[in-house]
Amino acid sequence: MRLWLSESERRPDPAPARTDARSALAVGTAAWIVALIVSIVLQGPLDEAGLGWFTAASIAGVVAGLLGLAAVFVIRRRILGSTRD
Repeated sequence: MRLWLSESERRPDPAPARTDARSALAVGTAAWIVALIVSIVLQGPLDEAGLGWFTAASIAGVVAGLLGLAAVFVIRRRILGSTRD
């Protein structure tokens, strides 16, 4: 097995896969929302166990997910807007 091929021996690179990050971000954000609800409901036992930071982590996850969704929408709008010109 050779680790290096010359340019003439290489096959062409495959076309990039078209993906939609919106669904992955939406599912992840929904999971963080569920975690936030559970951590709010179980706030007392979590605090007693020294795990009160779960609520803050869940809030951070929801905020990061919403920021990610906003970024994807802005990027998608710019890409779609530039192809119409």
